[in-house]
Amino acid sequence: MNTIAVEDGNEQVYYFDLQNVPLTTGSTGIGIGNPVTVYYQGMLDVGQELQSVEILRIEVQDAPQSVPVPEPAAPTLEDQAQEILDGMTLEEKVGQMFLVRCPDSNAVAKVSQYHLGGYILFGRDFESSTPEQITQTIASYQANAQIPLFIGVDEEGGTVNRVSRYSQYRSQPFASPQQLFAQGGLSAIQQDTVEKCQFLSQYGINMNFAPVCDVTTNSNAFMYPRAFGQDGEHTAAYVSTVVRAMEEQGMCSVLKHFPGYGSNGDTHTSMITDNRSLESFEQSDFLPFRSGIQAGGNVVLVSHNIVTAMDPNRPASLSPEVHRILREELGFDGVVITDDLYMEGVRQYAADDQVAVQAVLAGNDLLCCTDFEVQYPAVLEAAQSGAISQEQIDQSVLRILLLKLEKGILTPEA
Repeated sequence: MNTIAVEDGNEQVYYFDLQNVPLTTGSTGIGIGNPVTVYYQGMLDVGQELQSVEILRIEVQDAPQSVPVPEPAAPTLEDQAQEILDGMTLEEKVGQMFLVRCPDSNAVAKVSQYHLGGYILFGRDFESSTPEQITQTIASYQANAQIPLFIGVDEEGGTVNRVSRYSQYRSQPFASPQQLFAQGGLSAIQQDTVEKCQFLSQYGINMNFAPVCDVTTNSNAFMYPRAFGQDGEHTAAYVSTVVRAMEEQGMCSVLKHFPGYGSNGDTHTSMITDNRSLESFEQSDFLPFRSGIQAGGNVVLVSHNIVTAMDPNRPASLSPEVHRILREELGFDGVVITDDLYMEGVRQYAADDQVAVQAVLAGNDLLCCTDFEVQYPAVLEAAQSGAISQEQIDQSVLRILLLKLEKGILTPEA
């Protein structure tokens, strides 16, 4: 190499003769793109093909190493949920907080009219339908939803089977947890849960209101036939087994009925007061809920029992203190849903058109109710007036959207 071409800051190129010129190079030698410093005496002439100035020395530095630009981080599910939330109207946000009993008429139209978060289906929705018909019906609900719906059922096994009780869906109803455990222990529970999730998923059902986390060993208790029927520690092992299997299958789980029924009566028809100590809950009833939460439980359903040790004046579903315990002491950061707000056990503590408002103020994210056409306008009005803060609405809806994203119910493009 006898000459070197150097481009200055004005993009003018000069050629220099390297013969008998002191030359200093870096570790990479001379190459295209290397920074060059030319020390010379005289005047450069752009018209000369080869410069005739006296060159004192030339220094060639190594080309700067290019720094790779990192790829932008993929948006997290939280980012995606926030983006969807930011594009929603208040009416749409409030609607997402309602997971309601599927109405007898105009169910498709009401999905979009009220911007509903989901439908819960009962025996009447399956009794007269074929599997093909119910699949098409659920698909029609989803097709009319701007944000895909939770479609939930109570398929606990045993006495509560909304779908498998009908022979067109399954030759035999799912067995109760107690029956399964007696037959094959927790392994039978796990296998049954997997089968149940796959059974429900084929129809478009994405949420099962299970497992029952209530602790009771009293065979005369209202909840006993539906419960695991053993003490808190054994019930906790049952609950974590079910929740893990549901998580693996992508089915939304619902831990119910917080803070625990124990051996109390039925709040569907009357008000129930539970006078047990807080210590008894901590040592027994909370164990299955803690276990379910640690296993990845998605939703916690709060009952209408009055638990005097936590709040002597309000049902658990309407009590901020009960929700504080669930969030802070049990560490649950998922979606909280009420038991059905149409039940007698809660209507004594709030005006008929204000029970959902009170439930939101207590800390519930999802509102399970039959009379949503009454409750939705009331919650919307409370949100518009500031009685329910925008921050609280957003926080609840963010949890709901995040769960739908996690389960693949909702995609960012939806």
